[in-house]
Amino acid sequence: MGPDRRSGEWRPSDLELERRRVRRRQRTRSSLLATALVVGVLVVLALVVRSSPGWPRVRETFFSWEDAKAVFPDILDGFWLNVQLFLVCEVFILVLGLAVAVARTARSPWLAPVRVAAVVYTDLFRGIPTILLILMLGFGVPALQLQGLPTDEFFWAGVALVLSYGAYVAEVFRAGIESIHPSQVSSAEALALTRAQSLRFVVVPQAVRRVVPPLLNDFVSLQKDTALVSAVAVFDAVFAARDYTAYNFNYTPYVVVAGFFVVLTVPLARFTDWVQRRWWERERAGVL
Repeated sequence: MGPDRRSGEWRPSDLELERRRVRRRQRTRSSLLATALVVGVLVVLALVVRSSPGWPRVRETFFSWEDAKAVFPDILDGFWLNVQLFLVCEVFILVLGLAVAVARTARSPWLAPVRVAAVVYTDLFRGIPTILLILMLGFGVPALQLQGLPTDEFFWAGVALVLSYGAYVAEVFRAGIESIHPSQVSSAEALALTRAQSLRFVVVPQAVRRVVPPLLNDFVSLQKDTALVSAVAVFDAVFAARDYTAYNFNYTPYVVVAGFFVVLTVPLARFTDWVQRRWWERERAGVL
């Protein structure tokens, strides 16, 4: 680095500029090579599939344009239900997960029953497969015919997703809370903050920022798992595809549904990667 004699500002030297150009050329060359290899592999796979003896039958059964056009409106309506379920459940999952995580990190002996309940909840609902939980709540609770409780399968499928993912998100939040250095709590106590105030104003805000990338990964999985509600006869995108397939003996609707989920989840996954990369860069720079 050398100073600019006219402005007095520091600017990169000629040697540093040359190094940057070399690194830029290397990155460009690597990107082009990787792209060419990926395209080559995809072309080879496409040729192998199209030249296979069963390809005409597979194309007719899974990639029928006429069947795709016929089922598209029903799948679009059903997929909007999946999106609504995802957006609603996400809010309740965040609230439940944070509450359980805070309960598990409580230190007061008076809150021992709450800590035990939080541990039992996370262990139980992380151990039950989500599909089984949806089946048990979606069919079991309405069958009880209890007064005052909803009997809608959609409602109980959403409750099952919240309970299942709430347990996972609680552990993510707890990991973030426990990653905060004890000196932060000590500093808060030195400022005469109570334990609850330390959590609210010091620990939890830092913990939430740290766990944003894994939380986004959980929500990518949640978006896909909304398809499980079709198991309790909720007319979502998967149910619409299955209904059409049962009457027309064609599996193209499943490919259409897969396309819908890919279009929604891939951008969210790339956004998650960007957030995680940005977080690591900020941490290495000492910003966090």
